[in-house]
Amino acid sequence: MKSKIINMADKTSDAVDRLLASAFDAPPIADDGFSDGIISKIRRRIWVNRLALPVAILVGVAFALKPALQLINALLPLLNVMPVELASVPMQFMPQIQLIVMGGMAFAAGITLLKMLEET
Repeated sequence: MKSKIINMADKTSDAVDRLLASAFDAPPIADDGFSDGIISKIRRRIWVNRLALPVAILVGVAFALKPALQLINALLPLLNVMPVELASVPMQFMPQIQLIVMGGMAFAAGITLLKMLEET
């Protein structure tokens, strides 16, 4: 069942509307597979772009793994030599909760201000 609006639009179409409708109803132009080839190249390029970053990350991790393990093995003996006093942080250097809350509120206000400036 068609709605009355569509039927009304069909009845009131002028010559330009009928010409456009006939142009879009025309059969597709034969291009000997050119369009399909372009679409397959675009899809292949999309997949290459999607896979390039994860593959690059895996290759980078594979190259960096051996030097990172060597560095960790070299630093482990230093932990045994280091005095315990150097590893502990005095409480006066730890941020207080009021400072953390005020910093968070200032950050939120700054983000809100930037959003408001962006909209104008």
